[in-house]
Amino acid sequence: MKNIQINRKTIFSRSRRIVIKVGSAVLTSSDRGLDQSRIERLASDIVAIMAQGHEVVLVSSGAIAAGLAKLGLKKTKGMPLSLKQAAAAIGQSGLMWMYEKTFDTHGKKVAQVLLTREDLSNRTRFLNARNTLQTLLDYGVIPIINENDTVSVDEIKFGDNDNLSSMVVHLTDADLLVILSDIEGLYTADPKIDSSAVLIPLVEKITAEVERCAGGSHTTIGTGGMCSKLMTAKKVGAYGVPMVIVDGKKNGVLQALFEGAEVGTLFLPKPEKQDSRKHWIAYTVCSNGRVMVDDGALEALMNKGKSLLPGGIVKVEGNFKVGDCVTCVDRSERAFARGLVKYSSADLERIKGLKTSQIEAVLGHKDYDEVIHRDDLVIL
Repeated sequence: MKNIQINRKTIFSRSRRIVIKVGSAVLTSSDRGLDQSRIERLASDIVAIMAQGHEVVLVSSGAIAAGLAKLGLKKTKGMPLSLKQAAAAIGQSGLMWMYEKTFDTHGKKVAQVLLTREDLSNRTRFLNARNTLQTLLDYGVIPIINENDTVSVDEIKFGDNDNLSSMVVHLTDADLLVILSDIEGLYTADPKIDSSAVLIPLVEKITAEVERCAGGSHTTIGTGGMCSKLMTAKKVGAYGVPMVIVDGKKNGVLQALFEGAEVGTLFLPKPEKQDSRKHWIAYTVCSNGRVMVDDGALEALMNKGKSLLPGGIVKVEGNFKVGDCVTCVDRSERAFARGLVKYSSADLERIKGLKTSQIEAVLGHKDYDEVIHRDDLVIL
């Protein structure tokens, strides 16, 4: 966590396309639902950034929180999934209505885009979504993206919009991710618990030491905590994109950020940008199973740049078809790679441990020598 000289203004001014993620705790006010004054300030700041030549994609939480307020409820923890989904359905229309009327006062149009993990896991749908968002930006429209909570079971139970924002960075090929949170940034400890905690202005690399500084979510309406934000920084960093966390409740924080002020925590990206398709395999597409490999295959994949052959597979888990993504694990069940398979789980059960010359005799056909080709494999 050593501090180096970084020209923040240069980083932000050179970012042509920006994804801004705003959390529920920023947009809502206790049990009163959406805070109109905060949304108005957010819109004003975004329009000011756009006037400087930046394109903005907004990833917005707040639908469930807004819906709960309309239902006279305050918390999401312990609530049945169906109630959360109903709250999302009630709150999403109000959220978009408020964004639409607020941005309209600045002469800006907005578009609602609801996504599920399944939308982005399918490569064709991923590319279609990318084309749609590009068209919206070409017409000067601000896409407002949210998880389709009404139908997306997994995302409500396990995911959050921090994770979604990392996927949107990749989806839109953005240059910067700004997280508007209810905390100023990453601290040496949780400032809500430890009064001696100090803000960390710059993170060059997410190490074990940095991860120890993160805690969980302490809000009753949000799902993402600092651990989630660190994982998001890792994902966008692998794609060559910096990320910054700032306190979204502070007036003028976005403008201060783009003027070069040292606010929040800036996470620097990796020097080499990961290929777009491999980033999609590593972080976006859902894994539908696992293959356990022996030590020889582990060495070949990790250190020799080889493809995965059936002879190196000792165990197959899950039900997957040709083209699905699977996770590769070693004998201790440590995940070390992900890739797209060329054989189904049923066929792999029959040919695991065999030489490639034996595949046709067992299956009656041999379409490929490799189970996962190197071009379709990502080391984690």
